[in-house]
Amino acid sequence: MTPAQMQSRIVRYGELKPCRTAFIDAHTPGSDQKENFTIIGGGVSESADQHVHIAIPHGFNIGAAGQPPKCRNSLHSHRTAEVFFVLSGRWRFFWGRWGKAGEVVLERGDIFNIPTGIFRGFENIGDDYGMIMAILGGDDAGGGVIWAPQVIEDAAAHGLVLSEKGKLYDTKKGQSLPAGVKPMPLLTEDELKAYPEPTTAEVVPTCVARYWDMVALADRKPVKVIGETGMLRDRPGFEVDLVTRGSASDSLHSHDRPSVLMPVTGHWRVFWEGGETVLAPGDTMSVPENLSHGAMPSMTGDAALYHIVATDDPAGPTWKG
Repeated sequence: MTPAQMQSRIVRYGELKPCRTAFIDAHTPGSDQKENFTIIGGGVSESADQHVHIAIPHGFNIGAAGQPPKCRNSLHSHRTAEVFFVLSGRWRFFWGRWGKAGEVVLERGDIFNIPTGIFRGFENIGDDYGMIMAILGGDDAGGGVIWAPQVIEDAAAHGLVLSEKGKLYDTKKGQSLPAGVKPMPLLTEDELKAYPEPTTAEVVPTCVARYWDMVALADRKPVKVIGETGMLRDRPGFEVDLVTRGSASDSLHSHDRPSVLMPVTGHWRVFWEGGETVLAPGDTMSVPENLSHGAMPSMTGDAALYHIVATDDPAGPTWKG
């Protein structure tokens, strides 16, 4: 594959196209300055305005959220895995029906395998614009987002209505639900009982991995972060490894399915049969299946990247509490 052919599989940080109306809380004060990005796969955006950078199926989706300080993403749940790692900024993740069951603060490089089936939200508590990168299980990302009832109610008060099929309509633009289309029903109290309320002590030890702990463990070989034998033991439909300067190798390898490289720190020279390129933090590269490739840091200093590849495990629930 030539470098020109590979360009369609590389999304540079500076070329990311944001959507500011991706979800139902896009007009709700406190959440109305979010930028959402769909990098690989269709994602779970509820807006027709969302740009998809790479549509090739990978067995998972890659997205991102960029937010200024004090901006938050409202409480929601997914039917498949949702894994975040912090690219920049300082972020508070919280969960539970009202967001009060537990919380954790993450910084650059930290990763959070958020349990499926619980309501979760997050906010930028840093001083500058921050970015978090997301991995969602499955090619269809589980059929969309399940919102806490109060999020749907708050959104309606600010002009956004979600249809029962998960499509957004903006009444401020004169839009309304088409004839015969019903609004998204609110979860009932009985349905809400099915959503667990795990504590911080229950979630963090098995779902959060700190960047510098991973770097220390990856001093000689890549560390498996998420997987059956990983630091965070789970089988969400994909595996995540962290590669560092100490564990990078100039030998070529390949996979029988597409894989993804996402630098956290440092610049990385990625080479393959036919060419090479350099990736920087925030860049995302999709490597075709069966293509021999490798990656090495191209400059001195701290260097780490996440490597993601799908597995044959179903992209189903992860919370076992």
